Amino acid sequence: MESSMRKFIVLFLSVTLIFLAACQSSEPVAESAVLPEPTLGQPVINTAVPPTNTPPPPPVIEEATATSAPDQPTATPTTPPPTPTPTITPIPENPVSSISLVPVVSGLNQPLYLTHAFDDRLFILEQDGLIKIFQDGALLPTPFIDLTGPVGYNSNEQGLLGLAFHPNYQENGTFFVNYTDVNGRTNIARYQVTSDPNIADPASGQILLTIPQPFENHNGGMLAFGPDGYLYVGMGDGGSQGDPNNNGQNPGTLLGSILRLDVNSADGSYTIPADNPFINDASARPEVWATGFRNPWRFSFDRATGAMFIADVGQNTWEEVSWLPSGAPGGQNFGWNFMESNHCYRANCDPARFVPAIFEYDHTQGCSISGGYIYRGQQFLSLYGNYFAADFCTGTIWGVFQNPDGSWQSAVVNAGLIAINSFGEDVNGELYVVARTGEILQIRP
Repeated sequence: MESSMRKFIVLFLSVTLIFLAACQSSEPVAESAVLPEPTLGQPVINTAVPPTNTPPPPPVIEEATATSAPDQPTATPTTPPPTPTPTITPIPENPVSSISLVPVVSGLNQPLYLTHAFDDRLFILEQDGLIKIFQDGALLPTPFIDLTGPVGYNSNEQGLLGLAFHPNYQENGTFFVNYTDVNGRTNIARYQVTSDPNIADPASGQILLTIPQPFENHNGGMLAFGPDGYLYVGMGDGGSQGDPNNNGQNPGTLLGSILRLDVNSADGSYTIPADNPFINDASARPEVWATGFRNPWRFSFDRATGAMFIADVGQNTWEEVSWLPSGAPGGQNFGWNFMESNHCYRANCDPARFVPAIFEYDHTQGCSISGGYIYRGQQFLSLYGNYFAADFCTGTIWGVFQNPDGSWQSAVVNAGLIAINSFGEDVNGELYVVARTGEILQIRP
């Protein structure tokens, strides 16, 4: 019995040893990694790799959630498309071959100019000193202002010559006039409108500048605010013939020049813009912006570009229009009395020193130029981009057009039957002829 028990134990131990040896010869069994319980909102790096012969993909950071949920597509940031810019189609510009003149107003007494006060009314100057309003198809019975008292009118080139409304007229009610007084002097004065928008106050007048005139003719007279907000004043050379005092070439006088004034002072005075060309020249007048004019009878600014057109009445042979691009500096010399238009008036002159004319005609076609405007209205787009000027004596009207290469061309667009004193422009850019017959006529195709 004891022998049998001993055999059993030996057999049991042998079997056990054999089993343990077999277990040690096999690979160990890897234990499963125990991952921490994910916390909501905490990123977890998933490193579980399925058995494969291909390289594992890079780790993916997943957002842990409290409950199992299907994967959501990852949003890829994108740059929003740019906001489209509205395309502005430019109005075609082509030279015109003809225009018509349609009567609008009649019954005026020596009208010399027409302008607007930033509304639909037309303000018409009469040479003796009245400013009248044309509104809703009729002349108002009461003048806007009566300046026949201070205005002196002893010759064809004297009287009430210019009118300009302040750019902020709708707020401040201020406007400016250019007239010769009973002593023949040029006066630049400011006035105020009353509580009635169709009546100005004659007692509100303040004279900003008085300029003696040696002769009765060549008084200039144009007033206009430029795109820079300053008031530009056209002054003739003082008159007689040939500029005997050489005023056109002398910036030490206000004659024969275009002046540039800041008229925004509350007390009614004027100041000198800091960039006026002669402000630091002790021998010159700081008001002077440009020199070399005989009698600039109307200048205007292109309301689309800011360029300046200046018509200057000639002496013996040539009438002219000159042009300055927007942003041109002051101090330009337009030539008189060295030049008459693009031709030497004095012997041995140097045309390269002076601003050339873009348009001229000789005295076989007329006698005295009246400068106008470039059409920028919307009613007759076929006229767009054409500048118009006329001869006072013959009434001939020319269209002047700038070609794409910068050169200029001109053509007679209306043969004319009436003496043309001036042109005018309304608030919408429509253009008018101011006729010596007492009429206002609109320019149309």
